[in-house]
Amino acid sequence: MMDIETDPKHFIKAVTELGEKRPVLTTQAIFNDRGVKIIEKGVQVNAGLYERLMAHKLNVPLEQSVASTPTVTGALLRRQAEEVMRDVPFFERIAANPKTRNLLLDALTKLPLPDPIAFQLTLAYEVRPILFRHSVLMALFAAWMTQGMLVSRFDVSVASAAGLLHDIGMQHLDPVLLAPQSVIDRDQRRQLYSHPLVSTLLIERHHEYPRELLRAVREHHEFLDGSGYPGNLGGDAISPLGRILSLGELVTSLLASNEPACELRLRVLLRMNGHRYDAALVERVMQNTEPQTEGQSKGLAVMADPVNRLLEIDAILSAWPCELAGHADLSAARRDNLAAVAAQSAQLRRTLAAVGVAPQQLAQLGSEALDEFLQLELSLLVQESTWQLRSLARQTRRRWRLEADARYPDALQFWLDRADTLVASISGTAPVQLRVME
Repeated sequence: MMDIETDPKHFIKAVTELGEKRPVLTTQAIFNDRGVKIIEKGVQVNAGLYERLMAHKLNVPLEQSVASTPTVTGALLRRQAEEVMRDVPFFERIAANPKTRNLLLDALTKLPLPDPIAFQLTLAYEVRPILFRHSVLMALFAAWMTQGMLVSRFDVSVASAAGLLHDIGMQHLDPVLLAPQSVIDRDQRRQLYSHPLVSTLLIERHHEYPRELLRAVREHHEFLDGSGYPGNLGGDAISPLGRILSLGELVTSLLASNEPACELRLRVLLRMNGHRYDAALVERVMQNTEPQTEGQSKGLAVMADPVNRLLEIDAILSAWPCELAGHADLSAARRDNLAAVAAQSAQLRRTLAAVGVAPQQLAQLGSEALDEFLQLELSLLVQESTWQLRSLARQTRRRWRLEADARYPDALQFWLDRADTLVASISGTAPVQLRVME
């Protein structure tokens, strides 16, 4: 289990920002960890109290000692969900049946919201609106996916709550992690990898939520092939609701991006990630997306030479130093981790072949000019393959856990350098972006 201690300055900063927008009052006196009272009950919290709060380690979490009026309620969540359904065609489509629509909205409206949870949702609503919208989308997606399994209303409610609360821990981390396309350093990436655990810890304090919800929140960035985080879980180790949340991260982030041809992009991503997500869940999403048409490509630029880019990506994947996994000088844990990454590299090559862009298949395209739609689809495949190659390199470093002043084996360093160079080259010239959230 990784260290999940967070720096309180980020959450305190967000709370004081909220206090500048609407009244935030202490609901009880605030004491530091030595029992000294630092703020009385009924005091309005704003930017002027930031330094005082930062100067002390509090004896209880801040969210348990403050409240804001008005606060997020089930009625507000319902209105936000109805707005999402109007704005995002996919969600309007899946809720077209009045019975389904009412089930999804009722589940969201009736969720238990303990005061500290309601406060943190209010904070997201006012200070982190993109995060709040993403949470509402996830609640709808998880509830929709669950109700299709012929389960009880209670199960749908649990799924809705899991979707709504899965990222609540992000408000306790560096806000740069919420900025689209932001460049983050090693410490910030460590925070990113820990946020499912932070969310779980925050929700676990309240007894209204069942264990299966906590487990799913902890698993919402895990993938079936073991390449996710924070636990590198795989296969049956991931719960059914965890699988839904994991897929929902991809679906909701892309469909809410307001980018051109987002459903076309989603279909490409789902085709390229069959090894990561539950096949039955993917099929249900695919059935509810619009088919690929030339009209979807309007407003999108394409790469000048996507065929050669795909060949370069395959060449790096095929050069993964598999021999290191059997190196006698390495610990058993490192050999196992290298073997796992090698398997994922081989899986990515198989996926590329399955979607028709293996080297032999690309060679059949010859030197003829590609039509615009095919060139666009190949460009999207390059973008997703590049993202997965970058993820593979990051996972290699995360699993290796390089110590200070240590070095990677030469063969591994050579492969990482090649991968980094190609990713930088493609990312620096790419006219389209597929991924909007980690």
